Amino acid sequence: MSKVPFFSLSEQTGKVRAEIDAAIGEVIDNTAFVLGPALDRFESDFSGFCGTKFCAGASSGTSALVLALLGYHIGPGDEVITVANTFIATVEAIAITGARPVLVDVFEDTALMDYTQLENAITENTKAIIPVHLFGQCCDMDPIMEIAKKHGLKVIEDSCQAHGAYYKGKRAGSLGDAAAFSFYPSKNLGSFGEGGAVTTDDEELLKRMKGLRHHGQITKNVHSEIGHNYRLHSIQAAVLGVKLKYLDEWNEKRRTLAKRYQQNLEGTGYWLASEHKDCKPVYHLFAIGSAEKEAVGKALSDAGIGWGQHYPVPIHLQPAFKHLGLSEGDFPVSERLMRTGITLPMFPELELEKVDHVCKVLLECEKQ
Repeated sequence: MSKVPFFSLSEQTGKVRAEIDAAIGEVIDNTAFVLGPALDRFESDFSGFCGTKFCAGASSGTSALVLALLGYHIGPGDEVITVANTFIATVEAIAITGARPVLVDVFEDTALMDYTQLENAITENTKAIIPVHLFGQCCDMDPIMEIAKKHGLKVIEDSCQAHGAYYKGKRAGSLGDAAAFSFYPSKNLGSFGEGGAVTTDDEELLKRMKGLRHHGQITKNVHSEIGHNYRLHSIQAAVLGVKLKYLDEWNEKRRTLAKRYQQNLEGTGYWLASEHKDCKPVYHLFAIGSAEKEAVGKALSDAGIGWGQHYPVPIHLQPAFKHLGLSEGDFPVSERLMRTGITLPMFPELELEKVDHVCKVLLECEKQ
């Protein structure tokens, strides 16, 4: 068996290269490189895909989160609740606004926000909740939205790993007040560099975010507030517009691969994330857990199989957030899942026989 890469873009890019070249060529021909028609077109297409009225492109998933938070006037003195097991950008965005991150733990079976902990985390300073659709599966959003409504809080979905995922028949990005997406190249919908977007039905939020991303100006040369340079470039929007047409097909292939992993590893000692009954995940990543993580990782590497760790250190144990005053043991489920977590090869062009090979190595590890 040949080597199995953790991720590869070459085959996918080759299949759509001619369309992408044409789309980029159009941007070059009209020289509208910033805030041009390619961006307008993609924003319209992506909001339609997600089932929302509006979309604002951004320079990254991180800046998308920042724009949504700032768009709701969240800043110093405010608190925003999110989870301990996420990529640092989720919490980084809260800190960038000057607000204070407040963390909760996750459910053991799905690794997603434990909404039963929200009530105890809410204070008079809480302004928003950011549920993270980790690995491409939506959080259980109904109870989260119910709690938010009860306390007058905004809900901003971190959908940076969930492009096209469903919850009760609705797409990620349309479940909260707003949602942030990342278009980093390795995402289910990836650009040729950095990129992001916010989807929403809130027209006032949209207007403010479009100003904030463009140095605080809606009307040219009139800067109503201090903003940022958080624009999604037209060439990236053109690339994304082409790839968006194939996203559902690519996501379906990811689900086929995930099902094969699940069938091969069912009944073993490896932790596997459960699929929530109301969700249709898109498997940005396929995560397992093992108490023998180092040995398993070595076996995979020795077999020429790429693997990852998403993410080995929970937020409250990161040096950058030492000031939160939290310590080991505060979020035991997140700590355990992240300490033992391994992410396996996952991309639409991965062959099923290579999934079988990965699982064979994993099963052999269990016997040792």
